[in-house]
Amino acid sequence: MNLKQTFMSALRNEKPIKWMGYGFEAFPKIKFHCVMDPISVWDILQFTGEAAIDNWGGTIRFLPGDPGWIPIVNDENKVIKDITKWRDYVKFPEIPDLDWSEAKKTIEGIDRETTMVMVPSFRGLFERAHCLMPFEEVLISLYEEPEAMYEFFGAYAEWKLKVFELLIDNLKPDILHSHDDWGSKTALFFSPQKFRELLKPHYARLYDYVKKRGVLIQHHSDCYIQGIETDMVDLGIDMWQGALPSNDLLEIKKNTQGKMLLMGGIDQGIIDRAEATEEEIRAEVRRAIDTYAPGGAFLPCVGSLECINEWVTPIVIDECNRYGAEWLKKQQQ
Repeated sequence: MNLKQTFMSALRNEKPIKWMGYGFEAFPKIKFHCVMDPISVWDILQFTGEAAIDNWGGTIRFLPGDPGWIPIVNDENKVIKDITKWRDYVKFPEIPDLDWSEAKKTIEGIDRETTMVMVPSFRGLFERAHCLMPFEEVLISLYEEPEAMYEFFGAYAEWKLKVFELLIDNLKPDILHSHDDWGSKTALFFSPQKFRELLKPHYARLYDYVKKRGVLIQHHSDCYIQGIETDMVDLGIDMWQGALPSNDLLEIKKNTQGKMLLMGGIDQGIIDRAEATEEEIRAEVRRAIDTYAPGGAFLPCVGSLECINEWVTPIVIDECNRYGAEWLKKQQQ
């Protein structure tokens, strides 16, 4: 079996387990393991600086050392001044006629028989909301103005559907990497009931479309999601990427019954430090595999796709593959 076949075997949770190694080993060896598309560049990745204004009128920061494109939203620069009147403030940007040639050329250079092709879609429904208004106002509005929030999420989902259609039509990926963080390291940002009421119906529309197009869904939430894991299965999410060990991952595996591949398990707070030692990094990888690999439906990787301290990532990958093979050999004895 090649790496793509073994990855798909892990995704299907086939028994006996045929491979245990770094979760993205079957993906291109490129930044974020994704083929960067022109929509992601136009919508987010083109912006740099202390206070860049994006296509939505929102203020974002991206400076050297930042873990990503960070929304900098306050009372002075917020786009949505009143969530009950969000239509007066939000101007959905029209996606321009973009040049897809570079992304297509990258994909043409990938052996699709042996390698998974994944494209990203950043800024999910919840994340877009807190790019347009202060984070605490989003949380309050979920409870005080649920109808307005539901309508905004629905309108944004319609815009995202157009994005998904363009991505799939132009690039024909195996996997869509859909990005929306729903919690902190230790708790959800909202109750499971609020998720089901305001976010789940719109994600159902989005992910139903993706699945009907024959594309797998990798939902990235490198956070606490305990309490909505069965909802994620309901939504057709094939892979939860960013499975932090601050969750009870064994309980989540039990609740999801092998129907969703957990990708993560490694505590980045331990390994992704300038002062971390190689032995600390390797020990944390071994702990994750020993703890979460039994029973399948798990592959180890870092939650944020890439470590902030770039020298850490190769050690993590090496130990995942080295110890993963050793662990698997023991299971077969």
